[in-house]
Amino acid sequence: MKATKLFKEFFNSEKSGGLVLIACTILSLTLANSNLGTNYHDFFQTKFVGLTIEHWINDGLMAIFFLLIGLELEREIYKGELSNFKDALLPIFGAIGGLFVPAGIFLFFNYGTATQSGAGIPMATDIAFALGILSLLGKRVPTSLKVFLTALAVIDDLCAIIVIAIFYTTTLLWTNLFIALGIFALLLVFNRMKVRNLIPYLIGGVAMWYFMLHSGVHATITGVLLAFAIPFGNGDEKSTSYILQHFLHKPVAFIILPIFALANTAIVFSGDITQTLTENNSLGIALGLIVGKPLGIFVLTFLAVTFGLCKLPTDLNWKSIFGVGLLAGIGFTMSIFITLLAFDNETIINNSKFVILLSSLSAGILGFLTLKLTLKTEANDEN
Repeated sequence: MKATKLFKEFFNSEKSGGLVLIACTILSLTLANSNLGTNYHDFFQTKFVGLTIEHWINDGLMAIFFLLIGLELEREIYKGELSNFKDALLPIFGAIGGLFVPAGIFLFFNYGTATQSGAGIPMATDIAFALGILSLLGKRVPTSLKVFLTALAVIDDLCAIIVIAIFYTTTLLWTNLFIALGIFALLLVFNRMKVRNLIPYLIGGVAMWYFMLHSGVHATITGVLLAFAIPFGNGDEKSTSYILQHFLHKPVAFIILPIFALANTAIVFSGDITQTLTENNSLGIALGLIVGKPLGIFVLTFLAVTFGLCKLPTDLNWKSIFGVGLLAGIGFTMSIFITLLAFDNETIINNSKFVILLSSLSAGILGFLTLKLTLKTEANDEN
């Protein structure tokens, strides 16, 4: 598999961003459990132009994050791993397994309870952290493995957005929703008319975000819709899509996601940790991420290859697929994001964040060790 220049840039920005995310998470946890904890929490609840700072971050800045995800997905579809349907089936099947098996495990523990709405929590993958851990293995990682994980994570996050739009929308204001979709349709017309200037799309995107925000549908879906309205052209360095994607890499990796981490990982450690970890909600999240993710990804891809629906790249084996499946269990950003939508009880939210952090850390360590041993063995076999 050939890695494009933009893919390498995306991979490099995400792996570096992962290290910044770790630093911001540690800082947030430290501040939340210090004497400054109350002031730190209150800062993000400060209102600015009608919304809290936390709201602006989670609904506004994260829409830009999903715009970048949408642009990357668009590129994968037109020129990347997903452009060849048979090649695309491997990460697609992996993503399907990585979505439904974790959700199924969560529902096994929580169906019919007050926490069953958290089924989406273990479904998503944190691209920055997953690629960041993978990058620690250096040049021994085949390009096809990087591409597989990236495509898998992008599809995961797109599906997470769809889940958010469908299952975490409580009240719909149809007028605002139709206005938002009307703006989207207008942007598609601009695309068909070959309007290449970014300004009309950005202005339309802001307007679409405003009406989507006030429609009841989570505003971050605007980012993905806008991505597919922006002209891709032939995908070269002069194309509108390429220019915007190139511009967004570093702000998203080094500003937006770190700010999200600072705002949403201020977990106060209190109460009986053992009791917290043995609650049904906690078991569903932990087992969904640590067990469900690798199991679902491995089994679905194995079955797809076995039945001839797709093929495994020659430089990969099933051990490395399982290792990447473990890395996909790093839910972090996306899992916390869905937690905020799934629950309104502060105790449940705080406990869920705590379990997400522990589970993501465990999945990251297990994935790193598995791939380190696997790739080392492969290298020795080649020698």
